Amino acid sequence: MTTHRMSRRTLLGAAAALPLAHAAQAAAPMLGASAAIHRRIALGGFEVTTLLAGSMPREDPHSIFGLDVDAETFEQVARDALLPVDVAQFFFTPTLVNTGEALVLFDTGLDPAGITAALEAAGYSADQVDIVVLTHMHGDHIGGLRGDEAPTFPNARYVTGAAEYDHWAAAGNDTFDAKMRPFADQTTMIAPGQEAAGGITAVEAFGHTPGHMAYRIESEGKSLLIAADFANHPVFSLEQPDWEVKFDMDKPAAAATRRKLLDMLAAERMPFIGYHMPFPAMGFVEKRGDGYGYVPESYQLRL
Repeated sequence: MTTHRMSRRTLLGAAAALPLAHAAQAAAPMLGASAAIHRRIALGGFEVTTLLAGSMPREDPHSIFGLDVDAETFEQVARDALLPVDVAQFFFTPTLVNTGEALVLFDTGLDPAGITAALEAAGYSADQVDIVVLTHMHGDHIGGLRGDEAPTFPNARYVTGAAEYDHWAAAGNDTFDAKMRPFADQTTMIAPGQEAAGGITAVEAFGHTPGHMAYRIESEGKSLLIAADFANHPVFSLEQPDWEVKFDMDKPAAAATRRKLLDMLAAERMPFIGYHMPFPAMGFVEKRGDGYGYVPESYQLRL
C-alpha cells in the first residue's frame, strides 16, 4: 500500500493554484445595515412588545440636549461615551402590552404607516388593538392615530391624562386638532394613580409637557415602567438629568421629574422602556455617585 504525504508547503501551493474564479463566485453581495423592529418579553402573565415605528439621525445634538452647557462640556461627555458629537440617532418606540384581556398600545409613532408596519412585523394588526394610551400629545406620539380619512385603530378606545388633554385642547395646535381631537368622545381622561387598564397605572411625570405621564405595568409580582419621554437620550438626558432639553416645555420641572423617576427605577431595580432609547428601548438605571447610568437590557428579561 502506498502512503501519500503532503507537506504544509505542498498544500499551500495547491491552494494557490486554484482558479481565481472560484474565490469570486464565493463572494456575497453587500446587503446594508439591518435592525430588528420588535422585541417581545414576558412580564408575569403579560406580554410586552416594543415596536420600532421609526428611526432617524439628527444633526447637531447639542442644539437639542445640554442647552445650558458649553460646547466643550458637551463634546467631552459625548467623547467619554464613545458617541459622535455632530449627530445622534433618534428612535420612536411605541409599546404594546397584552394583558390577556386587552391589547393596549402606548403611543403611535410619527404616522400610520410606521406603526402599522411595526405591528404587522410583530404579528399583530391594527384592528386588534383594544386601547390606545397616549403618554402625551407631541406629534411623534399621536401622529399614527389617524390618516387623512380614517382612524388607524378602528376598534380601539383611548386613554390619556386629563391635564395633558386640557392643555392641548386649549393650545390651538394643528397636529392635536387633526390627530387627537376627533377622538374626544372615545377618550377616557385619567389622573396620576388611576388605572388605564387592569395592571396599568398612570405615574405623574410632568415637565416634558404639562400633563406628561409614565405608566407602571404590574403582573404577578413583576413590574416595568413605560417611561415615555422623561429622558430622551441614554447619555445626554438620562446620565445628565439636569441638562436642559429643547423639547421639555417646563425645563426645571422636567429635570426634577427625571431625578425622581431615576431614583425610583434605581432603588427598585425595575426595568423601563424609554420611547427614544436605542432600540429595543429596554433597560435599567444604576446610581453612579450623585448621578445615574443607563444599563441596556441584555438577557435579564428573557429569564
